[in-house]
Amino acid sequence: MRLKKKNVTLILCACFSAWAKVELTMHKVVEVYLGESAQIPCQYNFTDGDDEPSFVMIQWFVVSTTAAGNSARKRIFYGDGGQQIVDNNTDYSGRIEVTPDRQETRLTIRDVQLYDEREFFCQVNGLAAGNAEGKTHLRVFAPPEAPVIEGVPTGISMTNEVPSKVASCEARSGFPKPNITWYRNATPPNLQLYVNVLILVTQQSSGFFSVQSTLEFKVGKEDKDAHFSCEVSFFVPGAIRTVESNSINITVHYPTTMVELWKESPQGLVKEGDAVGLRCQGDGNPPPSFIFNREQELDVDLESNNADVLMLSPVSRKDSGIYQCRPLDADDYAEVKGEMQLTVHYLDPAVVVPKDSELMLKGEDLTATCNALSSLKTVIVWYKNGKQVGNGNTLHLKDATYDTTGEYICEVTVPSLPALHTSGSVHIIVQGGPQLVGVEQEVRLEEATGRTVNLSCEAQGHPLPSISWNIIGSQNWNEVVSKVNDHVTHSVVSVKVTADVSASCNASNDMGTDVKAFSVKAITSSKQVTSTEGSGVIIVVIILSLLLLAILGSVLYFLHKKGKIPCGHSGKQEISTKEKTTKDDIVVEMKTNTKNEEAVLLKAVNGDKKGPNDQVAYFKKGLEA
Repeated sequence: MRLKKKNVTLILCACFSAWAKVELTMHKVVEVYLGESAQIPCQYNFTDGDDEPSFVMIQWFVVSTTAAGNSARKRIFYGDGGQQIVDNNTDYSGRIEVTPDRQETRLTIRDVQLYDEREFFCQVNGLAAGNAEGKTHLRVFAPPEAPVIEGVPTGISMTNEVPSKVASCEARSGFPKPNITWYRNATPPNLQLYVNVLILVTQQSSGFFSVQSTLEFKVGKEDKDAHFSCEVSFFVPGAIRTVESNSINITVHYPTTMVELWKESPQGLVKEGDAVGLRCQGDGNPPPSFIFNREQELDVDLESNNADVLMLSPVSRKDSGIYQCRPLDADDYAEVKGEMQLTVHYLDPAVVVPKDSELMLKGEDLTATCNALSSLKTVIVWYKNGKQVGNGNTLHLKDATYDTTGEYICEVTVPSLPALHTSGSVHIIVQGGPQLVGVEQEVRLEEATGRTVNLSCEAQGHPLPSISWNIIGSQNWNEVVSKVNDHVTHSVVSVKVTADVSASCNASNDMGTDVKAFSVKAITSSKQVTSTEGSGVIIVVIILSLLLLAILGSVLYFLHKKGKIPCGHSGKQEISTKEKTTKDDIVVEMKTNTKNEEAVLLKAVNGDKKGPNDQVAYFKKGLEA
């Protein structure tokens, strides 16, 4: 509650010979919030006379409006030294209280309402001592609700010649009337720059004020990023307060002044067969639709299923060129456009010379070429049987042999665009007489009599050679393998050796003949072991037999001394190393004489005749068993 003082001095005439005077002091204004309690003091002083009068009458009045609309004073309180009375049937019956004090009276109003904003009068009457009257204006304040801002739901065109409505702001239920101020980017807009502010004030039946303000503004393209807000200011006891609304953006419509066209897909270089997407974008709002053309055919519009994307699929080298796009709503058809150069790269099929296949004579030279037309730099590599045999578009084949025969493939690639690649091939056939595989023109062999030997012969040549055999020394032979491929004939014969054999392989075609000779020497089984080897084996057998006989003799002598073995009449004892023999067992038969012992036979159980080396092996095996 805020108070403003005002002094009132009244000079009155009494019926005595001396003049009496009353000084009365009141606040000019008292301020209070709605619903709170207000206190209005009234101070007075009697200036003449030695003593204060014995009777002082105090009354409080208000100015009210009658049903006819006229203003009239109405008493709300009366008091003197003997009684204090609050008048009935007034707006303040039951809501006020007057506190008397020496030379002061104080009016208290509880639960202040809006209609309490009026003038309150204090009247002091001391009869002969004089009387006086003063007044205080009670002001009531109710802050409004927070402001609510709303932008226009549709876009605002910057081409409008007059200011357009941008937003509205409303502050409700305030007292006294609040004020609204607009801000653009936290700064009040220049009212001289095409700005209109329309204000609508309404007072409710309850006495509250609502204020609605509308901002009209001639927008520009820069306002698409501007922030608009409003601020409500209102009075409170002893101050002015403000509350700011939220900020909003507005949608500004402006024409397209710049257009950009670029390749959206695919990434990187474009090759034939790709699906190409060209995207067009302008700076207008709302984003316009576009039409697409080629610079070579400006009068032909290219079909597009999308407002801002042109799809070309699949593309070929004919689609290369300059493409343009223009907004449909452009006023200047020539100026507002976007354009770009589209290059579709290609690689034609490889052309190999000679074509398909080439026949050349053995010993000749040949030059093959491989070329493929391309929009980019190419690399050519030659392969045969998966192995690289050359680089570049030219392949030189010198002094042709049958190994030169085969398929030669040229691979053409584009390093800057690996997806582009092609290949071509040529089949080289070397023509000539037969050539037998192998460096030996005569093959010498040895084989045991009765065994079978295989003789192999392989011949190259074109036309494909045929192979025939001429065998002397054996009538028992037959061809076991006969196969051919592109330029090789292979034959294998099996010959049973009964005596020395001489064989010849004859390979022939229209270009000539080649012969390969075989010599097979028949050997018998007795010649398979040399005399030196036989003597060594016999010595080993004799030594081992003597060692075994010595061991057995010692055992028999020891048993005889112990009486374990009685002497028989025959003078002959047979000892077997095992009761039962098997195929790999060794049987030793001993004959005893008084002077010496002699081993007569080492023989395998199965009765097969073995050579000295085999007998030693069986002997060792019997000992281990």
